[in-house]
Amino acid sequence: MIVWLNGAFSAGKTSTARELTGLVPESHLYDPEIVGGGLRHLLPPGRVAEVDDFQDLPIWRRLVADTAAALLAEVGGMLVVPMTLLRQEYRDEIFGTLAARRIPVRHILLDCDETILRKRIDGRVEDPGDPVRSESVRQWARDHVDAYQEALTWLRDDAFVVDTGRLTPREAAERVAQAVRDGSAGPCQIVETPEPKAETLAAGVLLFDEHDRVLLVDPTYKPGWEFPGGIVEPGEAPARAGMREVAEEIGIELPDVPKLLVVDWEPPRPPGFGGLRFLFDGGRLTEAEARRLLLPGAELRGWRFVTETEASTLLPPVRFNRFHWALRARERGCPLNLEAGVPVGCAS
Repeated sequence: MIVWLNGAFSAGKTSTARELTGLVPESHLYDPEIVGGGLRHLLPPGRVAEVDDFQDLPIWRRLVADTAAALLAEVGGMLVVPMTLLRQEYRDEIFGTLAARRIPVRHILLDCDETILRKRIDGRVEDPGDPVRSESVRQWARDHVDAYQEALTWLRDDAFVVDTGRLTPREAAERVAQAVRDGSAGPCQIVETPEPKAETLAAGVLLFDEHDRVLLVDPTYKPGWEFPGGIVEPGEAPARAGMREVAEEIGIELPDVPKLLVVDWEPPRPPGFGGLRFLFDGGRLTEAEARRLLLPGAELRGWRFVTETEASTLLPPVRFNRFHWALRARERGCPLNLEAGVPVGCAS
């Protein structure tokens, strides 16, 4: 099990984590800051200079989850992780990776009033022998207060909140330990999708509204928006898999088998295995049908109809490219094989 202590920079996460490991037998502290420090030596300087925060590096997010899983396999018990996560898609990526490995995460938010937070930041001394470095750390924390306040809109819904405004780190740790013991801080409700062991076959379905906008869904277990759809099961026809996934994910039963738009090959990019990807045309949803959409809370947090331009800001590049060509294939009335780069199934 992992207890993830989230909160603003200088909220007292590390000191609370140390107290917590003293309270709970067989618990161990894991600070992902060491991953960022290691990347300074592992990555080319130019790559590190491209970002202001290590969290913006995909390798950081991957290594944080991989290291947590490896530590648990080595020492067992409970892992206490003090780390600020303000971007929901980064939380999705890390927690989703852990969920795929059947590792439950208790997400705890150490929160306090902004006035108290800023007072704590002003009193923080990172290095008594280096006042310049200490002030740099304080300024970093100040610069992220606004981002933390904005993130509270999803953090308070996602995590078990402990108000630390009038608590010492020891008292905060006692509250956390009690919440974990009595189940108040239950496992984070994120879908447990097993990590693939080889190439996968996946089917997505494009559903349009009356204005020709396409339906996107927001998964809780991976970054970026997605089309309704999922992995094709052994022996299952891809189009039928798309229909099944649409029914399971959003509660819409498609009356007809959707038409193929795009066949694409996604090359393996470690740790992903890649595989064949299909996109189908599921037709148009009326306004009444759209109002009946149902989302499984542990798997999808939201949906929206978007234009192609809006989709470019929500979909990861590889998905958007597939979507772009799916729209072109829909306009032409014939499917497109992206690997070959030519239309298939109709005259060119």
